Amino acid sequence: MDIFNNQESQGQSANGVNNNKTEGSQNNASGEKQAQLISSDLQSNLDMLHTRLGNSPDIVIRRLGDPADGMNKNSQQFALVYVDGLVNGASVNELIAELSKQTERDMFKLQNSEKFYQFLKNHALAAGGVTETDQEDKVLLSIFNGNVVVLVDGCATSLLADMAGGNLRSVEEPSSQTVIRGPKDGFTESLRTNTSLIRRKIKSPDLRIDAKVIGTQTRTNIAVVYLKGVAKEEIVQEIHRRLDSIQIDGVLEGAYIEEFIQDAKITVFPTMINTERPDAASAGILEGQVVIIVDGSPFVLLMPVTFFKFFQSSEDYYQRYDISTFLRIIRYVSFLVSMLLPSLYIAITTFHQEMLPTTLLIGLAAQRDGVPFPALLEALLMEMTFEVLREAGVRMPRVIGPAISIVGALVLGQAAVQAGLVSGAMVIVVSFTAIANFVIPAINMAIAARLTRFLLMLLGATLGLFGIISGLMFLLIHMASLRSFGFPYMAPIAPLSYNSLKDIFIRVPWWKMNTRPEAATDNIARQENAGQSNPSDHPSNS
Repeated sequence: MDIFNNQESQGQSANGVNNNKTEGSQNNASGEKQAQLISSDLQSNLDMLHTRLGNSPDIVIRRLGDPADGMNKNSQQFALVYVDGLVNGASVNELIAELSKQTERDMFKLQNSEKFYQFLKNHALAAGGVTETDQEDKVLLSIFNGNVVVLVDGCATSLLADMAGGNLRSVEEPSSQTVIRGPKDGFTESLRTNTSLIRRKIKSPDLRIDAKVIGTQTRTNIAVVYLKGVAKEEIVQEIHRRLDSIQIDGVLEGAYIEEFIQDAKITVFPTMINTERPDAASAGILEGQVVIIVDGSPFVLLMPVTFFKFFQSSEDYYQRYDISTFLRIIRYVSFLVSMLLPSLYIAITTFHQEMLPTTLLIGLAAQRDGVPFPALLEALLMEMTFEVLREAGVRMPRVIGPAISIVGALVLGQAAVQAGLVSGAMVIVVSFTAIANFVIPAINMAIAARLTRFLLMLLGATLGLFGIISGLMFLLIHMASLRSFGFPYMAPIAPLSYNSLKDIFIRVPWWKMNTRPEAATDNIARQENAGQSNPSDHPSNS
């Protein structure tokens, strides 16, 4: 590596970053709390770091230019500080070797500390980005963000070289949201990797990434990503306002953020989508949604959303529109089955036997002969058994988890029928209900259906079909009252918008989807042409 061959590019990089040198004086002028500044004495700064950080073995302080190490007695003394494991070790070692060689060779040009500081800043630091600060807290935060801090004796300003690295999980296929056809890349725990995955898909200068830090102890980096001119400005500002109002000691996952900023505090229905697919996040950004990325989490949050967004899968847009429409209808039917089937079985067998054909009624009565429990208790017993098996399959080691859940369900179901604890029809009802619940693409909406199912079962056992209908009316009223960052949760059905129905229950062809949904954008034009016909219908100019 020859540092001097990259002098021009390094100088441009250094000049292109924000200079934080005057931030302390700006804070004083605005009346804010005065920041603690670093000293111009190198030893004082190193003592400060030892005091603030303790003697942690992962904190590396490499002091260079010391005559005791065989350097020229006129050498400028400086130190590199970083956290082992958060930086690219090979790059740091290469940088240290090159700095030692270059500074010793060109020492005759560097008569004072200021010149040496400028030499390091503009030429010697071969890093992706170099910033500077004179505040102690920003120096410490930079160290924990994976930067290499350079402290020069005689200068009261430090250089922050971006050399983040360490052991990170590589980009892999998402484990919770798989598709047959479509991209196989998924978000990781690295914030910068996640933003780059979105940048790869949306190569627009209007893509905005706003950075925030939340958590007094964890100092977690947050990124707010949106498309300027497509996302509504008032929604973006509201998201920033809610994020700025969060006061907590630590943020370890996006769920912390979700509970703080969501509109409805008490509801089983989710008002934000979480996904680990970059293509799903990019598609939401193109439709005017805002994405929140939390450093350390492979799941990002999308907002605002409507109820119908939870039934849309990324694969809907990679298959033919007729196939996608068929699959989407199956999801809606499965959602209703997951909520209603056990309660309907309880209500009909308890109060409305006349609705069943005589042959079926006789068969059900024969199965229930000898079962000691009423239909409600029988259903609750089986439902709780399946919930326990489902949770056990998730918590068990991955090798034996699926076997435990499948074999356990078969063995327990068959044994319960033979023991006369439940009827065979109830096992069929509960099993099909559990399978239908897995069809829902969004796990948080599937959990909402599971919780709602128990309420409807109680209503069906006490009031029959009248209780179930009353419960559904209450749920519809509740859902219609929900908001996602001010936008109606049941849009575009309530309020009705014909223009946005092209991608709700059915998916029209792409050449007909010439406008964006009106959920989160004022710029609804998706295509330049009207999109009224298939382009392949037009005759060729050849």
